[in-house]
Amino acid sequence: MLDIKSIPAFNDNYIWLIENSDQHCAVVDPGDAAPVIRYLEQHNLTLDAILITHHHNDHIGGVPELVRQFPHIDVVGPANEPVPTLTHAVEAGEQIELFGEVFLVLGLEGHTKGHIGYVGDGKLFCGDVLFSAGCGRVFEGTMSQMHTSLNKLVTLAEETKVYCAHEYTASNVAFALAVEPDNPLLQKYRDEVNRLRAQNKPTVPTTIGKEKHINPFLRTDQPSVIRSVANRTSNTDSLAIFTALREWKNEF
Repeated sequence: MLDIKSIPAFNDNYIWLIENSDQHCAVVDPGDAAPVIRYLEQHNLTLDAILITHHHNDHIGGVPELVRQFPHIDVVGPANEPVPTLTHAVEAGEQIELFGEVFLVLGLEGHTKGHIGYVGDGKLFCGDVLFSAGCGRVFEGTMSQMHTSLNKLVTLAEETKVYCAHEYTASNVAFALAVEPDNPLLQKYRDEVNRLRAQNKPTVPTTIGKEKHINPFLRTDQPSVIRSVANRTSNTDSLAIFTALREWKNEF
């Protein structure tokens, strides 16, 4: 099993570090090189690879400096995104090997046009698509694409650990409670999140199983969620409910 550590960056980003058993590692979405280099030096680690989910600067801004410091590293990322530093462009359905584990590349369009994720070893690195109790904004893609991407993630094993790229959980839970104020698991989760954040501890990784119970964007078939957007759409199909939820969250 690979060991995962979080390296905080900017206000609320997490750069995920994937470490094997002999001091080698990879990082996911390094928006800033400085905290990564600092962590590598402190823990005497060698950086072998960078995994990128999408092209936004808070996810790739540190890549050029890391490549300068480690000129032989493999930079893996989406073929359909403007990421100039890639050495290994990948598309949905392809597989990569990382420290003896196989990761499947998932197409997760919606937040951006070519967003991808990586799933393997019981772990999902999903960039800005799925957050705990929330989902990413739809910037370049369509509501339908984002809805489809989230539906792909729901089919993963419930114990899959979800390594999303931002600490958005507290604000997401506030919105989720506006959608489902009577959800007891969500109320319990709010208390857990508040306790963790009061201690400045991360709320992620989460799991697919947990998100199915507390994340309104994965619960568009639930009567309680459908009722909550009845004043926003008369259509009860899953995409219409998702779209109403995402538009509501945009202004929340």
